[in-house]
Amino acid sequence: MPPLSASLLDTASPPIPEVQAWGRAYDGSCGPLMNLCQAVPAYPPPNAMLRRLAEAAGEPASASYGPILGEPTLREAVAEELRLTLGGGEAENVAITAGCNQAFFVALTAIADAGDAVLIPTPWYFNHAMAARMTGIEPRPLPCRAENGFVPDVEEAARRMADGRVRAVVLVTPNNPTGAIYPPEVIAAFHALCRDRGAWLILDETYADFLPDGGRAHDLLAGGNWPEALIRLTSFSKSFAIPGHRLGALAAPASVLPEMTKVMDCVQICANRGAQAALTWGLAALDGWRAERRAEATRRAGRVREAFSRLDGWRLESVGVYFAYARHPFGAESAWRVCEHLAREHGMMALPGPAFGGEERHLRIAFANLSETDIPALESRLRAVATAAVPA
Repeated sequence: MPPLSASLLDTASPPIPEVQAWGRAYDGSCGPLMNLCQAVPAYPPPNAMLRRLAEAAGEPASASYGPILGEPTLREAVAEELRLTLGGGEAENVAITAGCNQAFFVALTAIADAGDAVLIPTPWYFNHAMAARMTGIEPRPLPCRAENGFVPDVEEAARRMADGRVRAVVLVTPNNPTGAIYPPEVIAAFHALCRDRGAWLILDETYADFLPDGGRAHDLLAGGNWPEALIRLTSFSKSFAIPGHRLGALAAPASVLPEMTKVMDCVQICANRGAQAALTWGLAALDGWRAERRAEATRRAGRVREAFSRLDGWRLESVGVYFAYARHPFGAESAWRVCEHLAREHGMMALPGPAFGGEERHLRIAFANLSETDIPALESRLRAVATAAVPA
């Protein structure tokens, strides 16, 4: 057989399918299988959104190609939300993508070549590292530590950029996998570093809709014009509970969007047109529903924090509104083996820290997939795990 790409073969496989396979071996003895490995909202979209999605999908226009950068009405709606939440942004800065993963791939392809590097805080979102590695770009780790709240250090970043090969720093806030929220001054310091070094700041704000106080995440857009050296990514999968419709957005200086259009035209041409029409309505109409979901997520996070405070052995090192990042109670035992044991024997599919470039003793638990009433069952199962040995 002819060879495959060496860069692709050097890229680790996504961990979620492997963990889900372990879950399929679970016998149900502890109760229903808990999907704690993939961030999926525990609730459906509101009925009004479902109706709009169905109606838009049935329109003949939705079956044809649309504008590569997205429907003009949705681009303007996204820009309006940027102005309301962050203080700036115009439709000419916005491109609509098939989810945030596509937005990242478009940005990465546009700003870096094989042999370049991108600096990514670890633990990192594994798809970011995968996308870099398979395109011949070095995903260079920037270690973050529990004692600092898993917030990256800008001075350490500057040291790791000293060879001049780093084309971008990638920040995810609120973070996946740790849930950490980066302070506005940290984000501003990283943007200044990137601007001074001739690099890009790629700011992934997929979970910004779930900031506990609903406040402004940073002031990078407050100046009016789109900032130099900033590419901002987001997803509508979580905030509107529509991950299957694959909608995200990329925002950048208007001058670079024509180059990014080349990438988008080769990847998907245009995002789902029916879903774009429904989202255009939803961005203006569902503020109240989104605020309720934000409050619900904050309550759920609080209950998870309380649950871990009662658990012996487990140590909660960081928690956000979607993820808990915890140390397991089995010493130097491989986190992969712990996760396999959790899935097969206790019906909890979580992801190991090493899947995110993190330490062996950590697990990421995507608790947002559970309802608030499921948290006691999660606590009970984690307690049972801590009192048993991981089988050899």
